[in-house]
This record gives sequence, C-alpha cells and structure tokens, in this order.
Amino acid sequence: MNAAADTSGQDKPTIVLIHGAFADSSSWNGVVADLKRRGYPVVAFANPLRGVQKDAAYVRSFVDSVPGPVVMAAHSYGGVVMTEAADGAANVKALVYVASVSPDVGESVAALGAKFQGSPLFEAIKSVPFTLADGETGMDLYVDQDRYPEVFAGDVEPAMAELMAATQRPAAASAQQEGVTKTAWKTIPTWTLITTKDQGIQPELQRFVAERAGSTMVEVEASHAVAVSHPGAVADLIDTAARATVS
Repeated sequence: MNAAADTSGQDKPTIVLIHGAFADSSSWNGVVADLKRRGYPVVAFANPLRGVQKDAAYVRSFVDSVPGPVVMAAHSYGGVVMTEAADGAANVKALVYVASVSPDVGESVAALGAKFQGSPLFEAIKSVPFTLADGETGMDLYVDQDRYPEVFAGDVEPAMAELMAATQRPAAASAQQEGVTKTAWKTIPTWTLITTKDQGIQPELQRFVAERAGSTMVEVEASHAVAVSHPGAVADLIDTAARATVS
C-alpha cells in the first residue's frame, strides 16, 4: 500500500496508539509520521504502566474525550490495557494488536506467557523496588540494558536500540500480574500484527489469542520492536482496520 494514499473527502477516525512496557510513546514515531501522511489525526498516548486497572481507567478517560470515531492500536502490554479500556466505548470502532495479546477475563500477561515456552525478554528483566511520596511501595521491572537490543529490538539499528534501552519506561510488577475484567475484543472488530522473530511475546502466543478472538491476522518477520523497525507495516494494518470499520 502506498504510504501517501488518502481517502479524500472522507472523515478519518482518530488513531490512538498505546505503548507497552519497556518503551514509551516515541516508539510510535515512525508509525505516527506514516499515518499523518495518510491524513489521520493521531495521538500516541502515554501509558502509565502502573497496573492494568489504573492504566485502563486513565486511557479510557482520554478516549472518551476524543470527538468522533476512534481506532485504537496497542503494542505489547498495551494490548492488555486496550482490551480493558475499550470495552463499552461507543466511539471505538476497531482494535489493532501489534506484537501484543488480547486476554480473556482473568488472564494476565504473566499467565498467558506461562502457557508457552519462556521468552528471552522476560528472562532479561530486572526488579527494582520503589517508594512513592504517598508511601505506596512496589516493584518496578526493567529490561537489562545490555540485553535489551537482543531481546527487545533485534532488528533495530544498534545505536537506536541502545537509546531505547536507556530511555525505556519501567512497568510496575502488578502490570504483568493483574488480569483483565473486561474484553473489548468480544464486541469490537480486531486486527493483529504477529511478529515472527519476537523474543518478548512468543509468536505462538500471539497467534493463539488472535485466533481465539477471531482477529484478522498479518505476519511480519520482525522483532518485538516492530513499530520501530517496520513502521510502514504497522501503519498499513491500522489503515486497513480504519477503512474497514469507519465509513
């Protein structure tokens, strides 16, 4: 598909992008630029990474403020948040899972990952305790910087992968352990980009949840950081979902 393609004369939905753990909104930069060239309004939302329920409530409050139709796309743990946050949102017309998972009620990232062979990414995670000003304590998870390029961004230019490792945002341990209580994919059409070289979320797991959700699937030979290494492929799938669900 031509990245400059446009549907002149048609109103376009707002694309809301949700990043996952060990990344930030800048991981969508290439996708944002591509979608804007196609004429879409885009917001790469800052996911707090503090826990499924907290993150989903925050994301939903933003989505509810967006006028007109919305297409949501989420990477990695962001897919868990999107599954919870989009349920019942009348303006959300499509969900796009990017190297991600679409859990069912009660399922967490950790529980789904345990169903399949362990991932090198999770083996590279380090835990760091934290205490906030209000007294709240917990455990933050980071990917070891030395291993980050290999297990998270294997097909990203090395200098960029090192920058991503240094600027990664940690996720609270609870974010990996909390299950969802709602499942937006049961009522909203879904598309899934499966990354066949992923060392974070196993390709077999991505296929399993996508097939269970009845999702339209596209496979790309890419690492977990597919939005950085293959932004055009990600934008193509989001564009396809938008065209299919928003007239």
